[in-house]
Amino acid sequence: MIKGKKISFSAIQPSGNITLGNYMGALRRWPTFQGDYDCIYCVVDEHAITVRQNPADLRHHSLELFAQLIACGIDPERSILFIQSFVPAHAELAWVLNCFTMFGELNRMTQFKEKSLSHADNINAGLFTYPTLMAADILLYQADVVPVGEDQRQHVELCRDIAIRFNGVYGDVFTVPEAEIPKTAGRVMSLQEPEKKMSKSSDNENSYILVMDSPDVIMRKFKRAVTDSQAEVRYDPEQKPGVSNLMDIYAGATGLSMEEIRRQFEGKGYGEFKTAVGEATVELLRPVRENTLRLMADKGELERLMKTGAEKAAAVSSYTMNKVRKKVGFLPR
Repeated sequence: MIKGKKISFSAIQPSGNITLGNYMGALRRWPTFQGDYDCIYCVVDEHAITVRQNPADLRHHSLELFAQLIACGIDPERSILFIQSFVPAHAELAWVLNCFTMFGELNRMTQFKEKSLSHADNINAGLFTYPTLMAADILLYQADVVPVGEDQRQHVELCRDIAIRFNGVYGDVFTVPEAEIPKTAGRVMSLQEPEKKMSKSSDNENSYILVMDSPDVIMRKFKRAVTDSQAEVRYDPEQKPGVSNLMDIYAGATGLSMEEIRRQFEGKGYGEFKTAVGEATVELLRPVRENTLRLMADKGELERLMKTGAEKAAAVSSYTMNKVRKKVGFLPR
């Protein structure tokens, strides 16, 4: 894989079921990179343990997310798809890069500050050095592009700084990656608090749609979605955040423009509109849900794919690690 096409690296944590927001904002885009890039996709279970995890749940979520990525359209034959902890080079390179990452740089990371507030009883060193492990994930594979949301731009910028610093000492070792951020944000907001981003960490299960929710559950949640008292389907995020969020979801599921949606529901009530949004979402997620269930029913095949993906990832990452070991002065193995 090394330097045929440009290389794209994408990663996601197995922190529970993925939401409609995760899918529309990121996962639906990922398979589209497979035509233009050599793609590497990683389930980053090592990142997940910066927050305390139930071990059995983490194993299940990692396996299910691996299956979901395939169900979303990632082809293990065309791309490298693997579990992070299966490839020890991630942790090994992270330690080396820790020695090239400044304390002040990590202290400025916005997500560290946010997570420190939400996990005040467990502000551990892994949470602090999380961005360096993320840099190792990317630099191991000489990635040219990293498709991320705006909230991850800061981490990719730090990764670039680390790569440039290391290259400045040892020569041309790492490719300096670029963040690939979608021109449209693709943010899906909470169905109950539309001023907030959709999140499965919400205490109200009606505020989010999970990719694995059944059609009945999806329809029920949309029927309970917050709107307003105006009974007018019109896009206005400031004055009509609930309705505008539903329009964003409907547009994402159907490909219709906001004006086309407005005309479709002109003079109709919110009940009919919510039903249409729910039905469109059910159909959008149906193949992902059904293919995930099919894949999860064949654990042997999933284990084979995980093993094969890890072997491919290890072969690529060893190229980089051998260069790094030699440059920093480690004895050859």
